[in-house]
Parts: sequence; C-alpha cells; structure tokens
Amino acid sequence: MMNPNYDTYAVAIIIAFSSIIIGGLMAAALTFGEKDAFFFALGSATAAWIAGYAVFLDRPRTFMILVGIATVMAMASAFVLAF
Repeated sequence: MMNPNYDTYAVAIIIAFSSIIIGGLMAAALTFGEKDAFFFALGSATAAWIAGYAVFLDRPRTFMILVGIATVMAMASAFVLAF
C-alpha cells in the first residue's frame, strides 16, 4: 500500500527540478544559442519528470537512477554553458 505522503514529494520533484531549475538552464542555453546545453537540459528535465512518476509507483531504485541521470545531465548543460 502506497504512502500518501509520496504524492507530495513527487509533485515537488516535478515542479522543482523540471520547471524551475532545469527550465532556467534551458532558457540560458537558448539565449546563448548553445544547442548541446539545451539538449542536456531537456534530457535532465525529462529524467527528473519521469523520476516523479517513479515516486508515484513506489520504485526507489528507479527514482535514484533517474535523479542521478538528471543531475549529471544538468551539470553537463551548465558545463557546456560555462565553457
């Protein structure tokens, strides 16, 4: 049986990662005309978005893997923008 508190965490993950943080990376990549940075940020947003659903489905390993992928791709996007 699923804990109802997980729903709140899943929504927070979807909003915080996908909308605010990674959306800012996407906007910066578009502003500077960096396609690679944009696609890294898009991949990061997608992984973070799916991670929210992994919480809904009570899949902790999948959640951790997807959050790791999202973090690495967001770092890659920031690295491309910085250099």
